[in-house]
Amino acid sequence: ACHATGSDWTDIADLYDILMQLNPTPVVELNRAVAIGMARGPEAGLTLIDALVGSERMAGYHLLPAARADMLRRLGRVAEARNAYRSALDLAINDADRRFLHRRLNEVR
Repeated sequence: ACHATGSDWTDIADLYDILMQLNPTPVVELNRAVAIGMARGPEAGLTLIDALVGSERMAGYHLLPAARADMLRRLGRVAEARNAYRSALDLAINDADRRFLHRRLNEVR
């Protein structure tokens, strides 16, 4: 509901902190990292996302490199963002996700 109503990212990050206490899954942890990146800046989000890279529980999950790519893009680190978008594309199987990732990849070329 907070995403849909345009709530402040700080509020959303706070809610993810609570959700992590109730349901500490890797996907919740990734979503929390993205929310923190939106609230506190991409460097903060990237630090948390990078801590998830290499996690066996996140292996094959295309949204991990996609989220990483977005933080890198926002930081102006376009070469690294391109590589991360390519990694996400390699893992994505959903056509809508693949189209979105192709658009983002084209933005950083």
